[in-house]
Amino acid sequence: MAQVRDMLIRKGLECLTEKGFVATGLDGLLKSAGVPKGSFYYYFDSKDDFGLNVIGAYARYFNAKLDRCLNDRALSARERVRRFMDDARSGMVRHDFRRGCLIGNLGQELNVLPEQFRHALNDVMHQWEARMQSCLSDDYPPDTAQTLAVFFWIGWEGAVLRARLEKSTRPLDVFGDGFLDLLDRL
Repeated sequence: MAQVRDMLIRKGLECLTEKGFVATGLDGLLKSAGVPKGSFYYYFDSKDDFGLNVIGAYARYFNAKLDRCLNDRALSARERVRRFMDDARSGMVRHDFRRGCLIGNLGQELNVLPEQFRHALNDVMHQWEARMQSCLSDDYPPDTAQTLAVFFWIGWEGAVLRARLEKSTRPLDVFGDGFLDLLDRL
């Protein structure tokens, strides 16, 4: 039973990173997963409950990715940030720019999503900021590291959106090079 639930969440991650929450219909999701429609409600109370579980799964996956990229203290903070950006860039290329950031995608749908999504998405963004701040704190004063972490995620999410629009890595490269240049100047 846990396998079916996990598979639904994985399929949800694929669909929501490509199409968003509103455009993802349960019928298509269940059909692609090979799960009967009535079974969905055995695993989730509602589509909203499903969405919140997908957000939680994405947060765990992405936090692990950030930890791998940002916690290698043998590298400078700048090198660790570059490692993350390179990894994210190759993921977008691998998926032909069809997939963006689930958190950014859902953030753009907030006006039609339940209020609990706002809280879940904000919580994830704060987790990412804390990870980036921890990395940057190795080379920069704490207040500067905190400001840089918030700045990074605001800019990076915009670059991901623009990369999807253009189907190009250019926005990621422009923001990434600019952010690293900023770090070099501090």
